[in-house]
Amino acid sequence: MAAKDRPSAQYEITMRIECPHEPGWIAKIAGLIGAENGAIRAIDLVDIRKDRSLRDYSVECSSLEHANAIVGILRELEGVTVHSASDDTFQMHAGGKLEITSKVPLATRSDLSMAYTPGVARICKAIESDPEASFQLTIRKNCIAVVSDGSAVLGLGNIGAAAALPVMEGKAILFKQFGGVDAFPLCIDTQDPQEIIAFCKAIAPSFGGINLEDISAPRCFEIEDRLQRALDIPIFHDDQHGTAIVALAAVINALKITGKRPEGMKLVVSGAGAAGVSCTKILREFGFSNIVLCDRQGALHKGREFGDNLAKRWLADNTNPNAEKGGLKDVIAGADMFVGVSAPGMLTREDVQKMNAEPIVFAMANPVPEIMPEEIEDIAAVVATGRSDYPNQINNVLAFPGVFRGALDAGAVTISEEMKLAAAHAIASVVGDDELSPDYIVPSVFNLEVSRVVADAVACIARERGAVRRPPRTTTL
Repeated sequence: MAAKDRPSAQYEITMRIECPHEPGWIAKIAGLIGAENGAIRAIDLVDIRKDRSLRDYSVECSSLEHANAIVGILRELEGVTVHSASDDTFQMHAGGKLEITSKVPLATRSDLSMAYTPGVARICKAIESDPEASFQLTIRKNCIAVVSDGSAVLGLGNIGAAAALPVMEGKAILFKQFGGVDAFPLCIDTQDPQEIIAFCKAIAPSFGGINLEDISAPRCFEIEDRLQRALDIPIFHDDQHGTAIVALAAVINALKITGKRPEGMKLVVSGAGAAGVSCTKILREFGFSNIVLCDRQGALHKGREFGDNLAKRWLADNTNPNAEKGGLKDVIAGADMFVGVSAPGMLTREDVQKMNAEPIVFAMANPVPEIMPEEIEDIAAVVATGRSDYPNQINNVLAFPGVFRGALDAGAVTISEEMKLAAAHAIASVVGDDELSPDYIVPSVFNLEVSRVVADAVACIARERGAVRRPPRTTTL
């Protein structure tokens, strides 16, 4: 079955179906759903009245059209009534995915006097006398802002601020679930770098860090760089660094399987956006010296013009040591590893056959990778994608919750390159040598140990390098 035809939870529907309360009817309904390639996730009894029963059928479909087709067929079945059919993904998002709750009781006058007026004035005065105290006495201690302009939402492109909000809400609940970090989504109606920078600087006193999200390249590089220099809280563009950290973790373990060493390998990267640039930089830092990066026009090299794109100019000056030219299909010959953060179908089986023996292929374009894993399973030594329905998912959630957890715990003022490298090694270490296999080079996103070890590694580096804020002078007694 082609990937696009596979049932998926993103298209799950729930149908409330009434039918005769007699043997065989559940099987008949389930059979029709199965014949239409629907995947039943659950059947829940709602009510039985006389000779009729009412049940909710939760069914994963492959598209909205597929879901409508299944509903239509069941509505035509004699003896059956489909009372309702709801889109479970839309139901999950009804009213948003976040809420604010209080950590303190407000049951008595004393509670109110401490949490608000007049007692809160004492806390305000303490912070006025020592602003560093705000990191201990307010939500800043464990709260970050997730800031986006909606200009480069994964798989959707430039959809704007309002349409990006569900993604940022999702990011916030991932921070909480996997890192215990409170995060607040802030989608802003501007795509002017200067205005985005000004906004982040203005809100900085309310947060312990800022996670930049889905901001298009090359603007994202300038925005992050200037904010890092202007603010004393961690700034992290996850589309760049989260992807790079997890990709490096996967590379570390893939090299253990193949026995290859980075300094002797040729690495080809497809995609020169935020993720491609950051992956290239961290892999270069790790030890890859022969990296050829391709954008839509082909290989980056010193002879090309890049206008005001300083990121591509830097990459052209610091990669591609043999000055290879041409498109992806030209430079892939003789490569040991491919990293794709570009677009579907960029690579073919014939391209992979031109690579060196036991190639490593990371096809991370989402939702459809540069090449489907089943096309090269007999050629590649290790294959990774960005999808959850294949082994070796390169998923940023393995990185960003732990990175910010560690940064907040240490009171870090930045997230350095050394901290990112430490995070990658920590993720890789969760997969023990006795567990390592071509189909298991990164841990599951549901492995709660990941966030802990990443946080410990990041906090350790921050403290060792002195990249932490001083303790507040204010004391209560």
